[in-house]
Amino acid sequence: MKKRIAIFASGSGSNAQKIMEHFKRNAEAEVVLILTNNPQAYVLQRADNFEVPSHIFTRHEFYETDDVIRLLKNLQVDLIVLAGFLWLVPETLLNAFPNKIINLHPALLPKHGGKGMYGDHVHKAVLAAGDEESGITIHFASAQFDEGEIIHQSRFKIESGDNLEVIKFKGQQLEHQHFPRVIEGLLKKMKS
Repeated sequence: MKKRIAIFASGSGSNAQKIMEHFKRNAEAEVVLILTNNPQAYVLQRADNFEVPSHIFTRHEFYETDDVIRLLKNLQVDLIVLAGFLWLVPETLLNAFPNKIINLHPALLPKHGGKGMYGDHVHKAVLAAGDEESGITIHFASAQFDEGEIIHQSRFKIESGDNLEVIKFKGQQLEHQHFPRVIEGLLKKMKS
């Protein structure tokens, strides 16, 4: 039986799209659901384009009910992928899917992580710190932002003329290249 992936995203969903593309014709795994807390998120259009069902949920539904957990359990989801999802994962969801929720962070953790460190905020912090390199970190989700066990890191050099857009672009290239493959590797390690 194919492994089943659910993706949480809050915005554009470029990583969600790369993951859907990667698994579209994959014999081992498939994306079965896109979830978002943002009814205007472009990821919903991307899900539609790939004919992947989507679900929009509220803060109340996510933190104060088991509705999202029940939905994921009913779909027999094997792996939950946080791809640009901005809310902290509640303990109830972490407990329901132990070591089965992974997150992508657009910097080399433990640097530039924590509450409020997402998207351009991270890249601006990298620039402000004068870092000579940055990259991406794929890690297991935990009860704190960006503190779960690291699964994979990839890095790029920051050149002297690099601005925010260049750093963002270099990071996205790594995300799109590595995230789907790391997911595939994790799924292969999971027992059927």
